[in-house]
Amino acid sequence: MCMACSNTRSVSPFIQENVDFAKAQLGLAIDTIEASGKCLNPVTLNSKGEVYYCGYSDWRSGFFPGSIWYLYELTGDTTYLPLAKKYTAAIRKAENLTWHHDIGFIINCSFGNGLRLAPDTAYVNVMKQAARSLSTRFRPNAKIIQSWDVKGNSWQSERGWECPVIIDNMMNLELLFEATKLSGDSTFYQIAVDHADRTLAEHFRPDGSCYHVVDYSIETGEVRHKQTAQGYADESIWSRGQAWAIYGFTVCYRETKDRKYLDQALKTFELMKNHPKMPEDLIPYWDMDAPNIPNEPRDASSASCIASALYEISTYDVPKAASYKEYADRIMESLSSPAYRAKVGENGRFLLMHSVGSIPHNSEIDVPLNYADYYYLEALKRKKELENQTIK
Repeated sequence: MCMACSNTRSVSPFIQENVDFAKAQLGLAIDTIEASGKCLNPVTLNSKGEVYYCGYSDWRSGFFPGSIWYLYELTGDTTYLPLAKKYTAAIRKAENLTWHHDIGFIINCSFGNGLRLAPDTAYVNVMKQAARSLSTRFRPNAKIIQSWDVKGNSWQSERGWECPVIIDNMMNLELLFEATKLSGDSTFYQIAVDHADRTLAEHFRPDGSCYHVVDYSIETGEVRHKQTAQGYADESIWSRGQAWAIYGFTVCYRETKDRKYLDQALKTFELMKNHPKMPEDLIPYWDMDAPNIPNEPRDASSASCIASALYEISTYDVPKAASYKEYADRIMESLSSPAYRAKVGENGRFLLMHSVGSIPHNSEIDVPLNYADYYYLEALKRKKELENQTIK
């Protein structure tokens, strides 16, 4: 009880109101899960407006458990702790996944937050095993971690790819950095750095924007194609890809202190910030080059991820550091407005509305997405920490 009091006494009304909303909305989601007798894992709404629940191997399976960890941290309410532990334990089998790269998303967002907030030797073991699994996807000739397998008649094989790497993969590197800290094995760290360096060299255009997909030759390591899978066009600016780049390279700077990573994160952010089509409310269109702007869907998931990264960037030795927090605050004000934040009991009990999965695949268009909620809560947590430091 004292922990809860200390957490609520010094926070701003903005933070407290949004935390209270998250408690109410996610509380309803929890009620549904607990009533089912299963560890359901909500992701989005399907075409019928029903909640879609995923299994442990889905790349998004770590975000809901991670959101409950953040709710526990934001509130200090210990009733969330056993729930966070239970929902996290339910996806443990993901530690052995080797057929896709998103094990970092899955494990670090769930078990990583669990290890931070409720240290457990079992969590350490899961993190290390997951890093070993992810490392099996490292391709030494190209010095990258392969994102997708290309098999049979898959849509990836139809594109003619051999070893596709997507910018999203930057988000999986944090698991490797953590695994080196936990195990003392520098191999994980080196794989992360190799991947970041090759991505830095190949994924970015001169203006700071990034490609979604770079396809490599496994044998020679040479680049074969630079394309997109989820953006409007190969040369367009897919907003969530830019968000992954900003966030991912900020993490690489945190873990290595190599300034080139932070410089790239800043360059990509400045591109988005100064883009002539960036809306006044700072919630990007799903692709900044989509043909029907301003009548294109927005993507709250991109905005929440960028906001979270900017709060971290504001703590580093950069010119006008406070301006990054100010920009993130403006994003959070928009996301927390009725235009993007759902009403309690609506929107499938997800926090945010208006995100986009993949328009080219006609999938998850203008719907809630659990990773938008996850990064929104993470941004709220970081905002709270920054402002509490100011108060002290």
